[in-house]
Amino acid sequence: MHPETLVRDHTIFACVMGSRAFGLATDGSDTDRRGVFLAPTPLFWRFEKPPTHVEGPAEEQFSWELERFCELALRANPNILECLHSPLVEYADDTGRELLALRGAFLSRRTHETFARYALGQRRKLEADVRAHGAPRWKHAMHLLRLLTSSRDLLRTGTLTIDVGDLREPLLAVKRGEVPWAEVESWMGRLADEADAAAHRGPLPEEPDRRRVEDFLVRVRRASALQPDPYDEVVQGVVRGRGVG
Repeated sequence: MHPETLVRDHTIFACVMGSRAFGLATDGSDTDRRGVFLAPTPLFWRFEKPPTHVEGPAEEQFSWELERFCELALRANPNILECLHSPLVEYADDTGRELLALRGAFLSRRTHETFARYALGQRRKLEADVRAHGAPRWKHAMHLLRLLTSSRDLLRTGTLTIDVGDLREPLLAVKRGEVPWAEVESWMGRLADEADAAAHRGPLPEEPDRRRVEDFLVRVRRASALQPDPYDEVVQGVVRGRGVG
C-alpha cells in the first residue's frame, strides 16, 4: 500500500496547525495541515511495515500513523500535543473522535520538561542569530513566546490552549521587529520562571495515562484486523483465534 493511499483512505483525524491555529495568521500565512492515519492491522504482519509518518501528498501536509502519534504524545512532544488541541479540526471519524476524547490522558507534568527543553534549544538559536547578525529571526521569537505562554498556562490550569487570544497583537509586534530584543528576552525569562513555579503545584498528574491510551490502541488494532479485507480467510482465522489449520 502506497503511503499516499494510507493518508487518503485511512486518515482518522486531520487539523490545521501553524499560525492559523495559533491565531497569528496574516495574509501571507501558509496553511499547515497535520493528520493521523490508521494503517490496516494486516499490514503489520508483513516483513515490511507501514510507515510511521507520511509527508504529503498535499503541500504543507504531514501525517503520523496512530501508534507513532500516541508514542510521541505520551512523551509530551509539544508539536504532537498541540495537534490534539488545534481549534481547527477538518476531519475526525469515530476513531479520531475517540482519540480527541483521550487528550487529557496524554497530559502530565512531563510537559514541563519537554516544552522547556524545546524552548531552550530555540532560544539558543535566537541568541546565536543576535550574536551573528545583531537581531534574532523575529518570527521565531514570536513563536517561542507563544509556546512559553501556552506551556505556562497548561501547567497552571491543566488545559492546553494554543490560540493566543488577546496576545495576538503584542506577538505580531514582536514578529515585525517592533519590540527590542532585551524586552523580548525579559518576557521569555519571566514566562519560563512562571512555568517553573507552576510545574510542581499545578493540577497535572505526574505521568500520562499510558494504560488508557494502550487499551485504545489495542482495541483499534483488533477492530481493524476484523474488517473485511482482501488478505484471505487464513488471516481472519488467526485473528479470530482458530489458528493456522
